[in-house]
Amino acid sequence: MFCGGVDPLLDLCVIYVARSFSRYDSQIEPLPPHIKDKLIKLLSAHGHISDSNISQVLHPGVMKLDLRECDISDVSLQLISRCSQLKEINVNARKGEERTSITSEGISALAQSCPNLSVISMKRCCNITDHGLLSVTRNCRLLRVVNLSGCSGISDGSLGALGQNCTFLQSVDFSSTKVTDDGVRALVSGSCAQTLKEVLMSRCVLLTDRAVEYVVLSCPHINIFVFHGCPLVTGWSREILERMAQSNKLKQVTWTIY
Repeated sequence: MFCGGVDPLLDLCVIYVARSFSRYDSQIEPLPPHIKDKLIKLLSAHGHISDSNISQVLHPGVMKLDLRECDISDVSLQLISRCSQLKEINVNARKGEERTSITSEGISALAQSCPNLSVISMKRCCNITDHGLLSVTRNCRLLRVVNLSGCSGISDGSLGALGQNCTFLQSVDFSSTKVTDDGVRALVSGSCAQTLKEVLMSRCVLLTDRAVEYVVLSCPHINIFVFHGCPLVTGWSREILERMAQSNKLKQVTWTIY
């Protein structure tokens, strides 16, 4: 007697198709969205989605894409821009690498067509500039989580745009960038200061104690604050952090004092 049920059988079929994707590429496009979602998850986890095949698995209702293991470029982002329901996307570079194939042009195309984005992660996408981030913040007003760690092309303008336009922002990571105290002040001068819960700004060599002070004094709901590896931060920040600790809101704080 067969006891497995339909779902396990379907999952096995999807796994088989994913393993032999090139053999079935001409038959993928007509598949229903729920099966495509399963394929996207399997293929992306193994880095098998690329510019040449992503259009076959996409559908208008896609809501989440994790492409950090995949070799994609602005070409893929142009195709993803057809998925207007998209809420989360991760195009981080692989660990220890930089991603140069994604630029502000691709990010802008994505942002202009996907206004429901709430989570975007672009870690070490070094060819994204303030121009691309400005497009994201103007078009995606529901952003809650933004990861710009290692995006060496951004500057204070990106933080200012986040502060001005993203009123629901809860978590921002701009570690290993060249932002300055002015950028941090611009970020927390916006309405997102009331919603921010996590700020990560490690290894920012231009930040000083002022940046720490801006965050602590402007963001009443902050509970994760990480700024280790910032060589211009001094012992003066210890006093600021002690004030913050008295509120008992901190869950995690990590820093280095030089």
